[in-house]
Formats: sequence, structure tokens, C-alpha cells
Amino acid sequence: MTDSGDPVPDRALDRALGSVIGSAVGDALGAPFEFGPEGAFSARFPRAGHGGEMCGGGGWDPGEATDDTQMAVLTAESLLECGGLELPDVFGRFRRWAAAEPKDIGLQTEAVLTSGDPWDLAAALHFQTNQRAAGNGALMRAAPSAVYFARQGREATMAAARRLSALTHGDRAAWEGTAVLHESIRVALSGADPLAALPATLAAVHPDHRARYATVLAPDWHPDHATEFNGAVWPCLGSAVWALRTTSSYEDAVRAAIDLGGDTDTVAAVTGALAGAVHGRGAVPERWTEALHVPLPGFDGRTLRTPDLTELTRRLWAGQEPPAPRPIAP
Repeated sequence: MTDSGDPVPDRALDRALGSVIGSAVGDALGAPFEFGPEGAFSARFPRAGHGGEMCGGGGWDPGEATDDTQMAVLTAESLLECGGLELPDVFGRFRRWAAAEPKDIGLQTEAVLTSGDPWDLAAALHFQTNQRAAGNGALMRAAPSAVYFARQGREATMAAARRLSALTHGDRAAWEGTAVLHESIRVALSGADPLAALPATLAAVHPDHRARYATVLAPDWHPDHATEFNGAVWPCLGSAVWALRTTSSYEDAVRAAIDLGGDTDTVAAVTGALAGAVHGRGAVPERWTEALHVPLPGFDGRTLRTPDLTELTRRLWAGQEPPAPRPIAP
């Protein structure tokens, strides 16, 4: 820590890189195992550290990130290009992406983004009609925005999480879960323990949702205790915190998350965001980052790779807008 109490910049940046890249890696690593049984990852790769795990399958190329990371990148680029949170711009990017028919998109998110309703009403109208909007689709994309708002403190980072979540999820349960993840990443970036900070984080959760989150974030909670599929926001976040709490490395946390089965890409993405923030970029195995790539349907065939995510995260942490274009020499 510096004399002012701020995190040492290079260590904090390392954690920020760990969170964003760690989330993307978890997403790509877990995608081939989505909706599979428990223990499938370790059954196929029983010995950690021996390579081959970024295997692809289920329609995904080795190292290919899913909608989780694609939407995270779109959020990040909006924050940087707009110089802050411009919700209509974020929603417009999401809508353009959805119209390009990405390989994977959550049913709820797709319904909201393709409804034709205005950005500030689409999710709420969908929730009014369906009364089901507590999926993990806002949680999965939160790492870049958590990094961007971390310097502004707890209140600002949790408020931003709620507003971003509400673009696609009308149920406040999804907002509060995303706010908890934002705050947990912020705490980790400061060098503090996000698990030890959970009581304080829960105190900032809306009272109507505090008890349910306290249950899934408790030290004695196990994913087997979940009352919903882990595509829901509560068990997804609870599983990520459980994976962090019961392991001592980024790699082991992500392996544990994927071995839970079910919505493996998103549970691993959320776990990777948390574990990466705690353990840092250096803890994310290079054999997993080498093949990582993030296609962006609807955005001129662009594909981001690990160096691109690194530069994106550096700018997020610095809060920088894109540099002005250099004038063309006569």
C-alpha cells in the first residue's frame, strides 16, 4: 500500500489483468463442458499442469470465448470510448451484437435485445411479462466494469453494476448479485481479502435480497445445497465464491468451478474473474492464454486475443479514453 492507502499500482494492475483475462480464460475453458455432468473436466484432464485442457468442443474452437466475454468486451469498449457509463451506448452495442446471431446468447438476454423496445424499458417490460429474470447473464460480463469503477469506491462500483445489469435483467436479484461481484473484485484489487469483506459487502445489498445472498455466500454453503440450476444468479455467484474459498490457486479454482457441471462457461468465467483478481495475472497459466480469442459478431469480423485484452485492461484500470488519432503527414 502507498502512504495514501491506495494499492501499489503495478500490483493492482496485475490483479486487474488477472480478473479480466482470468474471466475470459475460465469462459473459454468451461465452454466445451457446458451442461455436462459433474467431474467431466477432471475426468478428461486428471493431472493439472499437463496441457490440452483448452480443448474446444461443443461447437467451440480451442480457446474460443463465448457470449460471456464478448459482452464483457463490448461493455469495456463502451466505457473507454464514451469516457464513462453511457447506458444507451452499451445497450446499442449489445443489440448490434445480438443481431449478428452469435453462436451463443442467453434466451432472456436475446429476448430483451431483440424486442425492439427502448434501452431503458426493454428489460423491465420483459420481466413484467415473464416474471423470470434472475439469470447469471449480467454476472458473467462484469469483470471489465468492476475494474473500471474500482477506484471510485464501494458505492460507485455497486451502483454501476446494478445499472449495467438492469440493461438486460429486470429482476433486482440479478442487479444485487452483480453488485456483490463488482465489490468483491474491487476489494481484491486493493490487495484485501474479498471473502473477509463479504459481511460488509452484504450490508450494502438491498435489504429484500440480503438474506438470500447471505445464504449462498456463507462459509458452510456448498453448490450441492443450491435450490436452482447454476444458470441462476444466486448459485452461480455462490459457486464462484465457494471455488475461491476452497482452493489456493487460480488454476484450482477454475478447475473446481468447471467440475461442478451445468453452466460451466459462466460459472468458470465468474470464478476466473474473482480468482484472477485475488491471485493476479501471473497465476493464469500461459498454456491457457495462448489460444484464447474473443470473436465479436457484428463488429467487422474483429477478434481479440490475450494481448488485446491486456491493453484493454490497462486502459480500463487507467480510466483512459482512446488516444487521439495522429494527423496524417502531408
